Amino acid sequence: MEVGGTDHFLASGPGAPAALAATDDSGGARADAAEALLAGELAVVVVDALRGGLLISWVNPAFARITGYTLTAARRRGKRLISPEYAGGEVLGQLSDRVRVGAPFSMTLPIVRADGHDIAVPVTITPMLDPDGSLRRVVVVQREGVEPFAVPPVDLEYHSRHALEIVARVSDLIAEVEDSEVLEAIAKLLTRRLFAWCGFMVDHGVLSLIESINSHPTDRTHRASRGRTTSDEEDPVSLLITGHVMRRVRLDLGAAHVPGSLSAQVVDLVRPQLALHPRALQEVIVLPLLGRNRTLGLMAALPHDQTMEAGGEPGTVLELVARRVGLALDNAQLYRSEHVMAETLQRAMLPEQDQIDGLDVWTYYAPSSEHAQVGGDWYDVVHLNKDVVATVIGDVVGHDVEAAATMGQLRSVVRAFAAELVDPGTVLSRVDRITAGMRFPRPASLVYATLTRVVDPKGSWTLRYSRAGHLPALLVRAGEVTDLDGAGGRLIGFGGQERETASADVCPGDVLVFYTDGLVERRDRPVQDGVAALRKICAAASAPDAAGIGEELLMRLADAPEDDIAIVVIRVPFPKGHPAANVAGPRRRRWRLSLDTASIGTARRAAARACEAWGYPRTSETELVVSELVANAVMHGRGSILLTLMDTGDGLRIEVEDGNPVPPTPLEVHPARVGGYGMQIVARLADWGWRPSGAGKVVWARPRTGREGGGNETR
Repeated sequence: MEVGGTDHFLASGPGAPAALAATDDSGGARADAAEALLAGELAVVVVDALRGGLLISWVNPAFARITGYTLTAARRRGKRLISPEYAGGEVLGQLSDRVRVGAPFSMTLPIVRADGHDIAVPVTITPMLDPDGSLRRVVVVQREGVEPFAVPPVDLEYHSRHALEIVARVSDLIAEVEDSEVLEAIAKLLTRRLFAWCGFMVDHGVLSLIESINSHPTDRTHRASRGRTTSDEEDPVSLLITGHVMRRVRLDLGAAHVPGSLSAQVVDLVRPQLALHPRALQEVIVLPLLGRNRTLGLMAALPHDQTMEAGGEPGTVLELVARRVGLALDNAQLYRSEHVMAETLQRAMLPEQDQIDGLDVWTYYAPSSEHAQVGGDWYDVVHLNKDVVATVIGDVVGHDVEAAATMGQLRSVVRAFAAELVDPGTVLSRVDRITAGMRFPRPASLVYATLTRVVDPKGSWTLRYSRAGHLPALLVRAGEVTDLDGAGGRLIGFGGQERETASADVCPGDVLVFYTDGLVERRDRPVQDGVAALRKICAAASAPDAAGIGEELLMRLADAPEDDIAIVVIRVPFPKGHPAANVAGPRRRRWRLSLDTASIGTARRAAARACEAWGYPRTSETELVVSELVANAVMHGRGSILLTLMDTGDGLRIEVEDGNPVPPTPLEVHPARVGGYGMQIVARLADWGWRPSGAGKVVWARPRTGREGGGNETR
């Protein structure tokens, strides 16, 4: 009833002035009412909110009679006044949630009396807030008589709502949190109130705990290919994985399990958590992480003695969370597979670099890291005959499989005409006509050039080229840079008339740089400024070989590419006997590889060629280390792989970079593991370590020059 209504009632009828006068002593009336309440049969407790937490500041005599605690004893017991036998953790969580709202509410508290008996106390709890909204104190008043406690105090409605909030929050975490941290965040959410510990496992030869949703498991659905055993058919966790049905398995952490079985592996991973959580139960709940058509891993939860079992809510929460994590793992693998497929398609269309007598050639390609790891940039360097070399660099608009497919078709057309015709203008004119009939879905730009050997003792070449809407190549001579901007024309397919051919002489020591706009263009830097920076770097480049110049361009310009990059650097070396011919260049080579098993052999052969060219004696050891590092990146990496070999003067340094930030881990010998010992092989042959790099990591190794021992370090 409102105050106004009360005043009206008291002031009406005969004798109203006297009655109204009787209420003038409102302060005294409130004091009498408070004294009667505080001295009555109902318990009252006042709890102050301090910076360090909550402190019971006052209790009335009824509280002492009902519970058996004085104020000092109640302070000493603190949160342990709430009975742990009746989901004390849940009650405290409910209290925290409702007090934060700031409005009065009612509930039943499970109180442990001083004599050890549990009683149910119905109370009304009133939070008192400061003007700024912060909690000042809480007043707890008993509503009615107490009874011995028989059922848990947390009502099913609150617990169900709490469970739904957890599941909804898990969905939000999957959408919001970085892939490398999302599983850790979900585990923390579940262990905050429901469980002592929670973790996720996938099969990497043996089960291992994971934190990244991008972990790539071994498919145990088809274990028949590896040979099923009787223990597999009887092991409950193995059946959990092969069954592809959502259900729960409880494992006794104190029981003996078949060595090497999945159940034994789960127990081995979970048992150390018992020492960290003394109140945890001696069992673990295991659920499958179900993808669309296979089981991708396991979820394990360690309950404690306060875990709620009312209505089966914790188990239901686990099942809902496991389903969401399983689908997230499946989506991450599908996304990864699409990237690998697209990049493999594009790399299959890029050429192996030819070894060209009389020319020093360096090529480089990297897809955009912001897109689908695939695009339309490409290059080609090919012998037309023993005295003519053709070079093409181009860019198809887009960053998808369609752009890569268009690039592949266009590259084949250019190669076909280049094999028959030498004149670049004629080649591009023919390409215009045939692409118009093929109706390519994407526009494209390119530069096509030929280098023809000149018969003279100087070792010169004649460059002839034609451009179709592409940025001019650069000719670098003795610190001066010339734009090869002749024979310009429209994009491929839009020529409309015969294309022209321009020419230039290329002498020993000269460098040609062909590139796509991904090298020079950024959101905060227009193409013109990027080209000006490229010209400046080329003019100042001092490396005596094409690889050194290319590496300098990448180091200075390609630190944060926003588009695909393709580069071809061609240097005409000085003839033998010339003073500059014996100047040693920087011994550094770099290869961009796809996440494909074929990259392992490519990397091994590339390392062998580099060691042979540099006269490095330990070729076989280097090949093995490179092979294992690249294999590790192929199995567990993300994006593309960058392999770098450097001669540091005191040995060889190998670096393998990929987009997965999780560091490599040498695996211990396990009876159930087949393979997975690559890093142990690397550790036997080299000193190794790793460092973060952008969104991923770099794993490096230095093969040892003798039999000296060595550990590993992180830099």
